[in-house]
Amino acid sequence: MNTQYPVPATGPCGPAPGLAVFPLAGRRGVRAAGEVGLTTRAIWEGVLEQAVREGEDVYYLELSDVTFVDVAGAGALAAAAGQLSDGRRFVVRRPPAALRRTLDLLWPDQTGIEVAPS
Repeated sequence: MNTQYPVPATGPCGPAPGLAVFPLAGRRGVRAAGEVGLTTRAIWEGVLEQAVREGEDVYYLELSDVTFVDVAGAGALAAAAGQLSDGRRFVVRRPPAALRRTLDLLWPDQTGIEVAPS
């Protein structure tokens, strides 16, 4: 993945949350920074759709610089993981605590998502 997905930092009412996504060096996946919410969900879903299409066994999502993922963003991750064939998975590294809790609460049996401790 060689695409960056920046979002403008200002909106009509002042600063708006943004999401920037960059390819990971040395492994398949992305590093994201910012927030996943209403204004950035299309970017997040595009990243996940591309990951599903790429067909890698393991796709890494480095989220240490993501401060917030709303429940719809968590649902998009769960839906994308549900499209993966057997044995494929997303490895989510250092997600915001709320994302981990949301996945545990609403999608506890989703085998396509592995939350790495760090």
